[in-house]
Amino acid sequence: MYFVRLRGSSFRGVNAGYSMGCSCIGSTRVAIVVALTTILASCTALPRSGPDHKDVDRDAAVKVTTKERRVGIDYALVDLSKNVLSYFTAPQPTSFKGFGGGRGGAPEIPLGYGDVVQVAIFEAQSGGLFIPSDAGSRPGNYISLPEQTIDRNGTITIPYAGRVPAAGRLKETVEQDVEDRLASRAIEPQVVITTTTSRSSQVAVLGDVNNPQRVEISPAGERVLDIISAAGGLTTNNIETNVTLQRRGKTATVAYTTLLKNPAENIYVAPDDTISIDHERRTYLALGAAGTSGRFDFEESNLTLGEAIAKAGGLRDDRADPAQVLLYRLVPKKTVQAMHVDTTRFAGEMVPVIIRANMRDPATLFAVQQFKMEDKDIIYISNSASVELVKFLDIVNSVSSTVSGVADDANDTSNAVQDLGN
Repeated sequence: MYFVRLRGSSFRGVNAGYSMGCSCIGSTRVAIVVALTTILASCTALPRSGPDHKDVDRDAAVKVTTKERRVGIDYALVDLSKNVLSYFTAPQPTSFKGFGGGRGGAPEIPLGYGDVVQVAIFEAQSGGLFIPSDAGSRPGNYISLPEQTIDRNGTITIPYAGRVPAAGRLKETVEQDVEDRLASRAIEPQVVITTTTSRSSQVAVLGDVNNPQRVEISPAGERVLDIISAAGGLTTNNIETNVTLQRRGKTATVAYTTLLKNPAENIYVAPDDTISIDHERRTYLALGAAGTSGRFDFEESNLTLGEAIAKAGGLRDDRADPAQVLLYRLVPKKTVQAMHVDTTRFAGEMVPVIIRANMRDPATLFAVQQFKMEDKDIIYISNSASVELVKFLDIVNSVSSTVSGVADDANDTSNAVQDLGN
C-alpha cells in the first residue's frame, strides 16, 4: 500500500488517521491521478514474470538499434482489386521438360563402369581363330568368354582384340568395334555382348518413400512415377509432396500432383539420376483480430484467401476492422514490375508486399475467393479505431477506480489501527 501526502490535506500517516474530506478529494483528484501514475510507473515491486524492458534497455553493454526502433524493410502496399488478381495467379512450377525424354521411345542405355558383361564370338565356320577344326560336336560356331567387369578405365579385354573401350558407349557400338578388330584374323566374326549385371544403369530414389533404394533401369525404360512405384510409393499425402530430379549437375523440382496430371512431366529417367521425394508442410499465420490466431496447415487442399480467413475463425465482430485485412508475402520482382510499380528501391529478386483487402466492399468477398494463398503467407487483421478508444477508456476508468480505492483503503487502515489501540 502506498500513501501519498498531498499539500492541503490533513493526512500525515497511519498513526495520525485519515481526515481528508470530500471537498478536498474533489479538489485534488487530478493530483492523485498524476501521483499514482508516477508511482506505478516507477514501481519495481509489482508482480512480473521477468525483467522490465526498461532495465533490459538500460543495462545493455552494447545496443544495436535504429531510430525509433524501426525495422527498415521497404515494402509495397497493394490494394486487392479486380485488376490485381491477374498478377497473383497460382505460381508456375518448375518443369522436368528441360531434361528431355518426355515423348518417343525409351532412351538407349550405354554400358558403364562396373557393369558385368559376357562376350560371345561367332565365326562363319570351324577352323578359324576361335573355333577349332574338330568342332563338329559343338552346339554352334561360337565361344563365350568368361564374364568380366568394365574396369575403372572403362574397358573390357577381348583375346586378339586387346582392351576395348566400353563405358559410355552403346552395346552395339562396342560389338562393332570388336568385330572390326578381329576381322583380319577370324572368319567373318560376329560379336554379341550381354549385360549380366548392370551397376551403372541405376537410379537412386530416396526421401519420403516406403522403400528407398537404387532401382535398375531396364531396356524398356522407366519413367519417374515408375521409379517411385518401385520404391514402394509415397509415405505422405500427394498434395504436399515435391519430386526433385538431379541429373549431371542439373536440378528441377515439380509437385507430385503435377506428375499425375501432366504426363509430359513424367519423363524417362537416365542412369545415375537421383530422385528425391520431399513432404513440404505448407502453413500460414493468422494474427490480430482473427477469430483464432496461430499457425494453420493447408492440409490436403489449396486455399484461397477467403478460405484461409474462414479457417482462422473469420473476423472478430467486436475487434476487427474489415477494411484493413492485410496479407504479407514476398513476391517476385518481375510480378511487381508487371504491375507498373517502381522497384528501384528493392535490391533482391523478391519484393516484400502487403496486399490490403477491404472487406467492407461486398465485391471483395468474390476477390478473396479467387486469390490463392501461398506457403508461409501471413494474414494480419487490424483492430478497429473504436476498439483502441475502448482500450483507452478502460485504462482511464481503472485509474479512476484505483484513486477512490486508495482513499477507501487508507480509511480502513486508519480505523483498524485505532481499534487495535483501544
